Parts: sequence; structure tokens; C-alpha cells
Amino acid sequence: MTGLNCLVTGATGYIGGRLVPELLDAGHHVRCLARSPEKLRDHPWAGQAETVRGDATDPRSVAAAMQGIDVAYYLVHALGGGSGFEQRDRDAARIFAEQAHAAGVRRIVYLGGLTPVGIPVHELSPHLRSRAEVGDILLAGPVPATVLRAAVIIGSGSASFEMLRYLTERLPVMVTPSWVGTRCQPIAVRDVLRYLVGSATMPPEVDRAFDIGGPDILTYEEMMRRYAVVAQLRKRLILRVPMLTPRLSSHWIGLVTPVPRALARPLAESLRHEVVCAEHDIARHVPDPPGAPIRFDEALTLALRRVREAEVTTRWSNASVPGAPSDPLPTDPDWAGGSLYQDRRARDVGASPAALWRVVEGIGGENGWYSFPLAWSVRGWLDRLVGGVGIRRGRRDAARLWVGDSLDFWRVEEIEPGRLLRLRAEMRLPGLAWLEMYADPGPGPGRARYRQRALFHPRGLLGHLYWWSVSPFHAVVFGGMARNIARAAERLEHPASASAPAAEVPHESRPAQP
Repeated sequence: MTGLNCLVTGATGYIGGRLVPELLDAGHHVRCLARSPEKLRDHPWAGQAETVRGDATDPRSVAAAMQGIDVAYYLVHALGGGSGFEQRDRDAARIFAEQAHAAGVRRIVYLGGLTPVGIPVHELSPHLRSRAEVGDILLAGPVPATVLRAAVIIGSGSASFEMLRYLTERLPVMVTPSWVGTRCQPIAVRDVLRYLVGSATMPPEVDRAFDIGGPDILTYEEMMRRYAVVAQLRKRLILRVPMLTPRLSSHWIGLVTPVPRALARPLAESLRHEVVCAEHDIARHVPDPPGAPIRFDEALTLALRRVREAEVTTRWSNASVPGAPSDPLPTDPDWAGGSLYQDRRARDVGASPAALWRVVEGIGGENGWYSFPLAWSVRGWLDRLVGGVGIRRGRRDAARLWVGDSLDFWRVEEIEPGRLLRLRAEMRLPGLAWLEMYADPGPGPGRARYRQRALFHPRGLLGHLYWWSVSPFHAVVFGGMARNIARAAERLEHPASASAPAAEVPHESRPAQP
């Protein structure tokens, strides 16, 4: 079959933003309907998909977006959208179904929530009830529909997964509500995307809902314990307290995680009932390849891939595997992806980028680290004391560095000659740490700009405490380092004269996302 024309609503959301590149890879043409198309400009696939401005609640914009479409993906809902969200969801679903029929769309594909078997609809949480109603509205329409129903989706950026991640990483001892003992059937985001893409080519007679889930049925407590193992955290102590209601649970989640309470509450409420697949009929139409569906532990490993492989590029840069479901997207919420603390410094340098690079590439060993030598020596001594490598390894070449070189208690992880040096810490730390140094062209001939970034991905609560305890010293250590590297480059370029101190750009030290 030749490529289909696909409309994706919700492309600025978690699933939609990851579905677009999968559809493109399958040879389909993609049009995205978004209220704010500018939010999609930084996606790696932005130049390959068409984007139109519109709102799912506006019949005219939906009708315009539907023109020439074969398959329409409905991936919008009002989770955390305030009062009246159920009616807004119903209205938007009816508009979508009506306009799809008017435009001659062949199929609607919707991703909803897995509902518990045998529980009356009125007893479901408002969130689950609304998702079920939207699916029913689409199935009742004249356009054949595929409704996929999933429970917890495992992938970096998924709200339910991020809640699991933060609770497990930040709390070695947890007093938890009773719903952590409720069983559910999590599914890897890669399997969700595979089923969504495969649904596009279902025959016209298929007009039904499908339960989708992974091979493991687990309680939320079991998921937290297994996350701790995969993330190499200490064993978690979990104590259940039955009086914690979903509303109180949302306050508790909001207190210890950055997941907004408006999202945490519907997620907690949806965990009151067991959500396990009643069938796996989807495999008749979208066959599972060998090794699929992905098991829970493997899904966790994939979700944590970026940190494990030290892929610490910012969320706005091109991913190493553009469009991979485990990669972050510019439209992911700020709290997605786990904690990555950063300390940034920047200075304008009165020397050429080449002179600045010579100083950067010559750092460490006999040349030292350009700030507070006593602090670096003490840190190296403490590392040796606890069995680490210390700072005595030096460097094998006084002027040149290569990927893989040891550099005191760092190792060269990436080098772009003349521009970037990235070091990964090999000292004993409750987390992973990197130091990046850039030599960029400056705002004029013969000038450069030095940029420096220290990054730390904490492991468990101890990792967060470590960063907070040492961050007061960053102004001295990292600020002095940036200042002295700039001065060294100026002395190298102009040995006969002393350069005036460069003006330091204000730094920031804040949690960010990998």
C-alpha cells in the first residue's frame, strides 16, 4: 500500500509527538493540527510534516485539517483541564467524528484508557470515565474507528511513568496509599506506537476497541521496586496507609515530585481499580514481532537509556536517534525526563577561538583546573579515601586529548576539536556527572566566547542532597574556573599585555531535563 495521508491531533503531547516520526518512517504523509504550531518547530521531524493551526473544539478548523486525510488520529483529552473537562471531551470527540465523516476519512484511531472489567462506568474516576466516553462516541460514528485502551505507559515523558520515576528515586522510605497494591498491565511506549501505526491499515470492517498491554501484570508497588533495581537504587521500604485517599495522594505526590497536582490526582484516582487486559485481539491485525510486547524491565531500561548512555544533549538539540520514543521532545513538560541539575557559565574572551581551545584542551594534569586548587585536591583525596580514582591520574599528553583519555578523575567522553570538550566524572558520586567546555566564535574579529556547563544526574535522595550541599560552592569553583580559563586564553594570545577582566554572564543553577 502506498503512503496514507494521516492527521495527528495532539502532536504537542507525549504520544502525538512520538507518533509523527513513526508514521513518517512507515512512509505516510503527516499533517499535524495544533493550537500553537510554533511549539512543533524544534522537533527533529518538523521539516517533514505539515502543520496547520486549529483547535479540536472548533468545527471549522477541524474540517479544514481533515481535507484529503485517509486516517485521523485523535490524541487529545483534557487531563488536568479543570472543571467541565468531561463535557469538553465529549464535544470535541463529536466534532472530530462528524468532520471526519464529512471529509471522507477512512479511519479514526484513538488512544484511550484501559477500564476495569465489571466496574460500572459511573464508579470509574472522572478521568477514566471521560476516556471511555470518548471512545464510545468515536465508535458510534459512521467512520470506522480503532480504539486502543492502555493502562500505564512506560516511557520517559509519560506522566504516569514520571510519577513512578520520581517517587522511587526521591523516597527511600515511602508511606503509600492502598492503591499501590492494585494490579495493572503496563505497556512500553514503543509497543503503543507500533499498535497506533499498524491501526492505520486495518480493513474497513474493523470497528472496535482493543485492550493493549505488556506481558507483565504488576502492582504499582512491584513497579516501584523493580524500577529501583533497574535504576540501581537501594531497596525501597514501602509502607501502606489505607486512609490516604486519591485526593490526599495527589497532595503527597505533588509534595515530593514535580508532577503537577492537577495531573497527579486523576492518575491516582485511575489506580483505584484493577486495569488488566481482557483480550489481546490486536495481534490479529498488528502482529507482534519477536520479543514483543516488551517486558516491563526492558521498557524501564529503554526509558532510562539517555542517562545510561550519557546522552546529555539538551532537549532542544537533535537527538542521537531522531524520533526515538526514548528521546525527549521540545514539547515535553519541564518535569519530564528525570532530574538533571546544571550549572552554566559564559564569558566573552579577548582572544581567538583557537587560543581559547588550546587552553581548554590543555586543562587538567600539571595545568590544573584553573580555580581553587585546594578544593580540587581535597575532592580528589576524598575520592581516593572511599576507593575512587582520585586526581592523581593526570593526562597522557600535555597538549592533546582523545576520546577515552583519563584526565585526573574525569574521562574524555566527547571532543569536537576546536569547539567542544565533554568530560564524564569517574569519581565516587551518588549519581552521574559531566563537565562541558565550549570555545565559540565571539562577537567580533579576534574574540571568542567561552561556555561551560556542569551537569549532575542524581541517583536517589542522596544524589539530590549531594547537589544541594555543594551548589553553594559553585560560584567559587566553576565561576573561578570560567574566569581564569578566559584570562589564560587572553594571556596566551597577548603575552605582552594584561587583558582587562572579562565581564561574566550571570549563571544559572537549576534542575533541568535530559
